[in-house]
Amino acid sequence: MKKPRSNKAQAQQQSNGTSHSKLARYLDPNSSWDKDKLLDTLHWIRQALGLSCGLVWGAIPLVGAIWIILFLVISTGVVYWVYSQRLKIDEEEFGGHGALLQEGLFASFTLFLLCWILVYSLVHF
Repeated sequence: MKKPRSNKAQAQQQSNGTSHSKLARYLDPNSSWDKDKLLDTLHWIRQALGLSCGLVWGAIPLVGAIWIILFLVISTGVVYWVYSQRLKIDEEEFGGHGALLQEGLFASFTLFLLCWILVYSLVHF
């Protein structure tokens, strides 16, 4: 009968880099990046930001155009930081700053507005 692995052995295996979570794999600067993988990563980061900001903005009851602008600044800033500082990729290989900063922007903005409006309406009315 096999003996189950201990938590210590699992933690050691994870620290050696043999078992990564999906999130860690997508934010690993040492992995090779093709265009589709990078654009998918940036897209889903934006979706997560849109969902979380929409939920927070609606729960707090924030109103006004300044919060929409703040979301766009946060979303663009985080995406820029991920590909330029965290992943350290050459943006010209992937279509330049415009293509990378635009990836997933409109879908994320739509999700942000949907969550913000729904949560605000459900919680505060």
